[in-house]
Amino acid sequence: PLSVMASITASASGIRGACLARPRPAGLVASTPCACLAVPRPGMAKQRPAIGIHALNFESPLASSMRAGGMKCRASPSDAAVPVPEEGPKKSAMVETLLLGSLFGLWYLFNIWFNIYNKQVLKTFPHPLTITAFQFFIGSLVSLTMWTLGLHKKPQASTENVMGVSPLAAVHTLGNALTNISLGAVAVSFTHTIKALEPFFSVLLSAMFLGESPTLPVVLSLFPIIGGVALASTSELSFTWVGFLAAMGSNLTFQSRNVLSKKFMGKGKGSLDNINLFSIITILSFFILTPIALLLEGVTFTPAALTAAGVLNHTLLLKRAVIAALCFHAYQQVSYMILQRVSPVTHSIGNCVKRVVVIVASVFVFQNPVTTQNALGTAIALAGVFGYSQVKRLSGKPKAA
Repeated sequence: PLSVMASITASASGIRGACLARPRPAGLVASTPCACLAVPRPGMAKQRPAIGIHALNFESPLASSMRAGGMKCRASPSDAAVPVPEEGPKKSAMVETLLLGSLFGLWYLFNIWFNIYNKQVLKTFPHPLTITAFQFFIGSLVSLTMWTLGLHKKPQASTENVMGVSPLAAVHTLGNALTNISLGAVAVSFTHTIKALEPFFSVLLSAMFLGESPTLPVVLSLFPIIGGVALASTSELSFTWVGFLAAMGSNLTFQSRNVLSKKFMGKGKGSLDNINLFSIITILSFFILTPIALLLEGVTFTPAALTAAGVLNHTLLLKRAVIAALCFHAYQQVSYMILQRVSPVTHSIGNCVKRVVVIVASVFVFQNPVTTQNALGTAIALAGVFGYSQVKRLSGKPKAA
């Protein structure tokens, strides 16, 4: 038995030696379950045999094959993180739109109240210069109170600012005085119909002083405005030359003011924001107009003078004058705020809509007789203003390459 076992052992050793000596095909080696051990991958560092507990393999077959094969886990495109849209810019744009819409609404509302109460005061107390100076006085008190209570930052009291604002204050004073003269002489609706000619004066001033030649569409858009105003004027029952010429003069001065205001706001060192700019203009306008009003109309805003003028209810007159003055300051302040937020063309369109609202409201409140020709002329003039604004908007767009 021992000899038999020895021969078997020798035979096995010979077979094993032959197997080790004979070269195997690479495919056969690679196809064996131990291929990862038999054929080490290039670049893999030799490791010492694990000893003890480290010799135990707790990895799953999949994890082991992934580690041995150098596989990496990558997320699929569908699993990639989807960027969440930012809500900040959308909310900011929505808030700005709501704010702008609210400003336009307040602009119209304050304008309606001003025209109604101001007309009532001028009918009872026909002293337009004194009323205008009183409105500047109330506006000055509002501005000083705002600065005193810290509701708004005080402006820089520099000579440069005062000199820059002075021309604005001069045309602002003249324009508002002429408007009140017109409102006291004719119907509110007719004054605002005449003031629809503002685009004509804007084009005229730009051509005369800025050298800007109007395009043919702009010139053509002015014809309905001029024709509509002429048609409404010839049929206006309350027509007077004083009211007509005063409204025309206010057009001229206000267009000059708008050009100067847009040029002055936000430019230069120490420039004023819209609130401080209008506040300083109001204060300067009060000091400009008060001596002129006292010289031309005298001291008329006293109880004795009111009684002599036939005003019986002094309290009611003063109440209406204060409300008109507050609305006067408020609507012009809001107008400046809108002018700084939008383009002049957008402001012009808003102003056109404002005139329609004021005309309709005044006719409804005062029950002014309106003829068919007068209504047609007013409608044509306001439609022309809207057409002019659209032409200016289209001409301002850059041409496509």
